[in-house]
Amino acid sequence: MDTYVHKTIGGASLKGKETTAVLNNIRPNTADTAKVRTISKSNSNTGNRANSNTGNRANSNTSNRANNNNNNSKEKAIITGKNNKNGQGKVMNKTNKVEQENVVTINAQKEQDTVINRRSKKSLANLMSNNKQVDKNGITNLNGLKIIPLGGLEKIGMNITAIEYEDTIVVVDCGLSFPEDEMLGIDFIIPDVTYLKDNIEKVKGFVITHGHEDHIGALPYILKEINVPVYATKLTVAIIENKLKEHNLLKTTKRKVIKYGQSINLGCFRIEFVRTNHSIADASALAIFTPAGTIFHTGDFKVDYTPVFGSPIDLQRIGEIGKKGVLALMCDSTNAERSGYTMSESTVGKTFDNIFADYNKQRIIVATFASNVDRVQQIVNSAVKFGRKVVIEGRSMVNIVTTASEIGYINIPEGVLIEIEQMKNYTDDQIVMITTGSQGESMAALSRMAASIHRKVFIKPGDVVILSSTPIPGNEKSVSRVINELSMKGAKVIYQDTHVSGHACQEEIKLIYALTKPKYAIPVHGEYRHLIRHAEIAELMGVPKDNIFLLSSGDVLTITEEKAAVTDEVTAQGILVDGLGVGDVGNIVLRDRQLLSENGLIIVVMSLEKGSNQVISGPDIVSRGFVYVRESENLMEEAREVVEKALDKCLAKPSTDWNKMKTEIKESLNDYIWKKTKRNPMILPIIMEV
Repeated sequence: MDTYVHKTIGGASLKGKETTAVLNNIRPNTADTAKVRTISKSNSNTGNRANSNTGNRANSNTSNRANNNNNNSKEKAIITGKNNKNGQGKVMNKTNKVEQENVVTINAQKEQDTVINRRSKKSLANLMSNNKQVDKNGITNLNGLKIIPLGGLEKIGMNITAIEYEDTIVVVDCGLSFPEDEMLGIDFIIPDVTYLKDNIEKVKGFVITHGHEDHIGALPYILKEINVPVYATKLTVAIIENKLKEHNLLKTTKRKVIKYGQSINLGCFRIEFVRTNHSIADASALAIFTPAGTIFHTGDFKVDYTPVFGSPIDLQRIGEIGKKGVLALMCDSTNAERSGYTMSESTVGKTFDNIFADYNKQRIIVATFASNVDRVQQIVNSAVKFGRKVVIEGRSMVNIVTTASEIGYINIPEGVLIEIEQMKNYTDDQIVMITTGSQGESMAALSRMAASIHRKVFIKPGDVVILSSTPIPGNEKSVSRVINELSMKGAKVIYQDTHVSGHACQEEIKLIYALTKPKYAIPVHGEYRHLIRHAEIAELMGVPKDNIFLLSSGDVLTITEEKAAVTDEVTAQGILVDGLGVGDVGNIVLRDRQLLSENGLIIVVMSLEKGSNQVISGPDIVSRGFVYVRESENLMEEAREVVEKALDKCLAKPSTDWNKMKTEIKESLNDYIWKKTKRNPMILPIIMEV
């Protein structure tokens, strides 16, 4: 609240300091008391309402409001006497003008209180209590380190966070998310980076934790608008480069490969990449050293003491960073509801060996995430052990395996890998196919095989299909559909105990808190239920409730050494990508698509003579997705008669407005169709002038 802006409360002007005193229920000095009492006199009714509202905000105790009302008459007498003595009766003459100012100011104050109260609820303490008292002046004027999640909260995917201090912004990750069921025709969703574009001179670069789509998928789209360097580990940079090639951005984008333990300086930040484990190699946590303190961002992680590739998570370095002091911990929440520890990736290899041994005469097809390089390596290891050739199918799978092989992250012995066209030269017991489609994506290779529309692979009885993944929330129906289709073709589908998560469970999250000992906890990467459970774990590990923040995408969390609060909001809505169109599909288009998908479309076409408005042809009715016309001829003929009557009614008027004519036709036809069918198809009248 600006102390130089005058606020009007209860019928008179108060400076910001005095307003703050009233709001915070602070007893003002003698001069201020006189001013406050003068306020009560100038308009008692309005004053009572304002004081009551103020009292509600400052003191929730109803007895305080009662005391204010009881003392009102005494204050009136005192103030009236002072007004007569000091000649201040002019205040009464300006009551009407002041009343208008009161209404505007009180409404503005209520809006500000609503925003502040909503912001105050972001801490766990306020979520778990009814306490709504907030230091309003402190929140609105707080300056310091800003953490701004532009995505990745309240849903899985689209992870991106801006960290800002004065003239420096560093962006952690830049991922995409997949559409909800009702987002018809949408391919995926990328983050809205309007805030970054508005502060482009501050943005120093993107630092990427690992190479999954929900952390790098939006980079080719965002880099077209915010062309800054990208910093990541070796495999992550290689995967990003594949994407940049597809979008012709390789020559214009600066990439920098960072090794574990290496630090980079971006503006006033120093950022160190710390080794972690995940379901993809080269995953990193980030220690971000800022003038305000150290932010530790885990990225997606788990604690794996026996990883397939590379070394275990660097717990020693995390502990060293914790000893020096961590201001805030931003920790993965995906598995916060699961107790215990996440199993090691290497355990999946033993499961594969058992399956290969049990089905040594059948053709085996394994579907998994293309980016899960360690999983692909274990499938290859089992294939080599049991003398099978390996076929890679699916564009993304081919790209990832090729890239990982080139930089030494997958070891495929010579002669093991064959082209899909060579499968006919081998018997079923000599073949293993590694493919995409474990999430039931309609155009992925496995889904096309299940639907018998794959051009080169056909499922036959006796095939063994392994789904080496768990469905991402929202994909369960698609995965079930693929399993059913495969089973109906006689395939044996195995989907239990063939996958381990790449995310930390509760005990691993506790370990990170024990090592870092953060002052503030900011759960990230998960749906709201995951964030809530994570917050409870943080409290259990000793972080005070007031220091645990459950943010939403777009919140601006400002942190200083003394306090932290959500101080602002920025635009953080997802941008829909449909084919080559980015952002050209919004809520209105989605609503129309939803309506068309549910009720169909009716087009009414007619031709009018220019000048005279005589009907030359029509009205003709065309239906799509509403009813089968050949079996509903009576309905369509009656609908045509309804349109003719509506058209005659409009043409009978002296002046004919085409918009009004279309509205009349639409409303008449809609009423008729609803009475006959209880449906609401989209009706589109088209009038042509000849």
